[in-house]
Amino acid sequence: MTTTNPYRALPSVDRILSDARIHALESGGDSGLTTDLVRQALESARIAIAGGSPAPTEEQLVESVLGLATAIYQPSLRPVVNATGVIIHTNLGRAPLSDEALAAMAAVSRGYSNLEFDLEAGERGSRYVHLESLLTRLTAADAAIAVNNNASALLLALSALAQDREVIISRGQAVEIGGGFRIPDVMRQSAARLVEVGTTNRTYLRDYEAAITPETVAIMRVHASNFRIIGFTESPTVQDLGRLARERGVLLLDDIGSGCLLDTTQFGLAAEPTVAESIAAGADLVLFSGDKLLGGPQAGVIAGRADLVAQLRRHPLARALRMDKASIAALSATLHHYLRGEALTKIPVWRMISRPLPEIDRRARRWARAIGKPAKVVEGRSMVGGGSLPEESLPTRLVAIPGDGAYVSEVARRLREDTPPVVARIERDTLLLDPRTVRPDEDRMLVAALKAALEAS
Repeated sequence: MTTTNPYRALPSVDRILSDARIHALESGGDSGLTTDLVRQALESARIAIAGGSPAPTEEQLVESVLGLATAIYQPSLRPVVNATGVIIHTNLGRAPLSDEALAAMAAVSRGYSNLEFDLEAGERGSRYVHLESLLTRLTAADAAIAVNNNASALLLALSALAQDREVIISRGQAVEIGGGFRIPDVMRQSAARLVEVGTTNRTYLRDYEAAITPETVAIMRVHASNFRIIGFTESPTVQDLGRLARERGVLLLDDIGSGCLLDTTQFGLAAEPTVAESIAAGADLVLFSGDKLLGGPQAGVIAGRADLVAQLRRHPLARALRMDKASIAALSATLHHYLRGEALTKIPVWRMISRPLPEIDRRARRWARAIGKPAKVVEGRSMVGGGSLPEESLPTRLVAIPGDGAYVSEVARRLREDTPPVVARIERDTLLLDPRTVRPDEDRMLVAALKAALEAS
């Protein structure tokens, strides 16, 4: 009795390469890479046979090679549909940009621009001029500079102004800012000497006052933008710290985090510190992000006294941390929305925050009707997220898909594997999708993806 060797059933590399679909890969890309993918698929087949699996057919091998090619040629960074209800979702890219910001990025990227060229004088210029007048007009600061993120802004400010000097900070504000990065670590990297005062929950003005020495250059305040301590707490206001800093001849550096330029209380949210309020309260420099409540691209802005900002511009780190032309264009377009009074209608973050509940309810019910059972509409909350307004949420309506844990997880997985991927959230064995963070033009796509995922699961 003879037994067929399953390895002999595997086609040769050349045979698979001769398939029209594989040949199309070669004509459109690196032929050497295609050959490597074929060999990889065959090696995987041999490993599977060694484990007791039957030999794959030639068609299965071709499909395997095509799948490997797709994984390589398809960009890893892709757009997704955010149905989580988290408006500023750090893992999903934080703030989406306005149409005008996207157009501005494309306009300066497809050709040349006056990034560092003074058109009037016909000579070298500075990239900082494209943002400074906008930032000072909106914040009431004397001067401003933008770098590539807010951690960079903190590093630059401390490196330029506090190297080998003491900077006082409350223990309750020596926080972790995401991704494992901690404010004390960033401060130490700048060679500033960190002086912690008070306790985690209570720091008094007298604690700062007692810690000031001839070696002190600044008091640092860090806004609790991604956490909240409640109960038995105490901390001085920025006005109190500003007065103390002036009396003792030290600087007040205020890291307000989210870069809010609007009054958040008008939407039923807690008050978020604004840049102008901090400047008026006596902060010498205010640091904030561009891609949170500001609603622009990733950026870190430092606004305040002109003499201090001038020092930052001259520091060697400024070049290493500077923004590129596309980000400058996007931030400029975003700031213009505020100048024109159109932030609520043009900037996606504010459009989502201000979206009326009846509109969200109507969209959720349309989704549920189109999907059919088991979809239903329930009440819920949308989170602002992204290191802004901790624990603050807005009322919303959710499309809910109930089921056991395995079923709901499978539906969520299929949604994430769709094109484009749809990201939802799971609570108590229920899949939840929030229209607040889904663009209206994505509705049909989301409904089709959810129906397909439900049918397949």
